[in-house]
Amino acid sequence: MRTFRDFDEIKAAVGVEVGVSDWIDVTQKRIDQFAQATGDDQWIHVDVARAERELPGGTTIAHGLLTLSFAPVFIRSVMRLEGVRNTLNYGANRIRYLAPVPAGSRLRGRVTIAAAEDAQRSGLRVTYGVIIEIENHERPACMAELIAVHYR
Repeated sequence: MRTFRDFDEIKAAVGVEVGVSDWIDVTQKRIDQFAQATGDDQWIHVDVARAERELPGGTTIAHGLLTLSFAPVFIRSVMRLEGVRNTLNYGANRIRYLAPVPAGSRLRGRVTIAAAEDAQRSGLRVTYGVIIEIENHERPACMAELIAVHYR
């Protein structure tokens, strides 16, 4: 875990890979819970028997948004910013889903600080580059630029 003592250290790290997270299991139970929470119960995500018969990989696949939802966990697991009172999600610049995530896969995040600039009220707006990798797959599941504003 990399610790940044202040906003200047974050600014100095623009363009630098901060770290690579531990793996997260993407179980069918987790996929089903996400489907329940969001109402996205498309069969490719939740119908195990049909996926076994009809999908090329023979298994259900995780929702793209479920895959993306792990990004904050990946970021928090590789870095810490001291002196922050709170952090707000500011949005995203780019999100690309590059490969399906089969149920039973493991994901991890490779985190880079893509940009950092001062924001109102003593804040710092940081754009994080996150590449979400699938264990034993050459192609990543997702690439995203996520923006957060940190306040001290």
